Amino acid sequence: MLSLDSARWADLRTAYGAAADVPDMLRALQSVPNSDDYQDEPWFSIWSALAHQGDVYSASFAAVPHVVNVLAAAPDRAGFDYFAFPTVVEICRQRTAEAIPDDLREAYTAAIAQLPRLAAAAADRPWDEPMLQSVLGAVAVAKGPVEVAEAASELTLDVAQDFLVWFAER
Repeated sequence: MLSLDSARWADLRTAYGAAADVPDMLRALQSVPNSDDYQDEPWFSIWSALAHQGDVYSASFAAVPHVVNVLAAAPDRAGFDYFAFPTVVEICRQRTAEAIPDDLREAYTAAIAQLPRLAAAAADRPWDEPMLQSVLGAVAVAKGPVEVAEAASELTLDVAQDFLVWFAER
């Protein structure tokens, strides 16, 4: 995993340019309470810079292991973003065919592979709909086709009900 103190961050890219500010965003994850508001920091800046409108960047691949590391430290308390962010990065990576830099590939793929185990570790607590969606998507992105992960990530109660009606009528 790329150290948060590495000078390499300045060479990595975000939606807005160099990723020199990303380590501070990731450090902030260790001290912020979970929130259901997508505009709360540091999540708002992380999503905006690293998973921007369906695009991902070299810094996205460096950030995912850090997000998963924080998740692994307390899966029973982590909010939905800790599952949703790596899931969306991987979905976007596959959709856009964005290349993972060689020096980041091993840590990135290991982080994605941890998601099902971390989902199981978070299973003892109640989940709201966003948590259920993000965990289902995380397990699917680590274990199956990206289309299933994307569908699982969008599977609200309303969407599930519409799907079941459509499926019954097929």
